[in-house]
Amino acid sequence: MAGIRVKPELKQHMKDIAKVLSIDEKLLKAADKTAENDELFCPGFAVSGQSEGPPLETLSGLSRYIRHCERILSADQWVKEEKVYGSQSVYEEIEKITDVFPFVTCRKIGSSVLGKPLYELKIGADTAERKVHVNASFHANEWITTSVALKWCKEYCAALCENKTVFGHSALDIFSLTSLSFVPLVNPDGVDLVLYGCEDLSEKNEFLNRLNEHRPDFREWKANINGVDLNKHFPSNWDIEQRRKPKAPSYRDFPGTAPLTEPEAQAMHRLITEQPPDRLIALHTQGEEIYWGYEGCEPEQSSRMIREFEAISGNRYQGVKTIDSHAGFRDWFIQQYGKEGYTIELGKGKNPLPFHQFADIYQATEGILWRSLVF
Repeated sequence: MAGIRVKPELKQHMKDIAKVLSIDEKLLKAADKTAENDELFCPGFAVSGQSEGPPLETLSGLSRYIRHCERILSADQWVKEEKVYGSQSVYEEIEKITDVFPFVTCRKIGSSVLGKPLYELKIGADTAERKVHVNASFHANEWITTSVALKWCKEYCAALCENKTVFGHSALDIFSLTSLSFVPLVNPDGVDLVLYGCEDLSEKNEFLNRLNEHRPDFREWKANINGVDLNKHFPSNWDIEQRRKPKAPSYRDFPGTAPLTEPEAQAMHRLITEQPPDRLIALHTQGEEIYWGYEGCEPEQSSRMIREFEAISGNRYQGVKTIDSHAGFRDWFIQQYGKEGYTIELGKGKNPLPFHQFADIYQATEGILWRSLVF
């Protein structure tokens, strides 16, 4: 993370520094929690660091320096870009997000079967009393959910730096009151398989092609690289799915030989059990529906919230209380904790949804994501 070298004494004037940077003081302090005494992180600026010269000593010196740094605003091309993400481009995006918006923290919560890291991003004040968890790409051929979620994450961060009000809510108020836990890519091996094929996986090539029924590509692959459906793999009536779904690894729907054998599911299970959120949002495709109930374990608040989600989407999305499906991540969360859980099925069509639908999907979905952070 790139910071500006300053005299430690300068950081005793954070209120004045915030004015120089035109950002909120609380946001500045949140960004600088991990900075060294002689280092200043500047949210919303692309800072390359000072390779030469003495540290900055005065506010006027800081003001002159910062004028030469690029300010990243909500209208910036990088914030607005519509992009397909494989695992490597997700990791690069996370690095840039934490550089430009250093109030965003990142930690590794586990690894995939092939050893690719699973990261959680966190945004919110330490004193925030509520917590929301959002995840994307549990299913490999639903990779467009990662594109939606990362664009929204960047827009949230930029809105914080600009003290914007979005969908009727102050971004800074949300930051103060709600902590966001965000896993943008749950199934990196599967997503990479769908996007790039298995040529680089010579030791698994025959296995994967057999599970894929020797199709010419992996477009229909939902599972992780072991052929386990990660969203039919949690201990919430898992035995029902075991009886009626494939009995061996497959490109889709195999619930595994037992719940939670796969490292990606273990990481997500551990993340939630360590710090259960108040509300959970799982992004999937497709159908423009929001599943919100499970076995009568959902709280009354869910029925009220679903009406707000429907309205803010212009009634594009419709709530569905119950479906004949079990052992999902959201199912387990609602059954285990009795808290709000929502599976949002983005877009309409056949998975993987074509990327030309992205703008339309995003327009219908972003308000729901913003509203999910408000209690």
